[in-house]
Amino acid sequence: QVQLVESGGGLVQSGGSLRLSCAASGTIVRINVMGWYRQAPEKQRDLVATISRDGTTNYADSVKGRFTISRDNAKNTVYLQMNSLEPEDTAVYFCAAVAITLQRASQSSYWGEGIQVTVSS
Repeated sequence: QVQLVESGGGLVQSGGSLRLSCAASGTIVRINVMGWYRQAPEKQRDLVATISRDGTTNYADSVKGRFTISRDNAKNTVYLQMNSLEPEDTAVYFCAAVAITLQRASQSSYWGEGIQVTVSS
């Protein structure tokens, strides 16, 4: 129905930057919300940032002022620009989308497989 593919992760030094991308594909009618979550080893999955179709954004306090989420509705793609990265940002980052598809009139949530971001000190 909806496939989400993340890219752009990797290893970066503390203070560096990375840009994550997530492209959605499938039988999509409309994507209402797109976002990023992250999960560090032995910790729960936490919200990083979300963006609605009209561009309204929401950020976790820990990333405010350092990360910027954006989206391209025409391409069904969401981005996460991460600046001033810290070792505490090390985690697997997951893309998420709340979408309506041809198969279901009501919206459902979809997840990507995740991508590793490692910040060295």
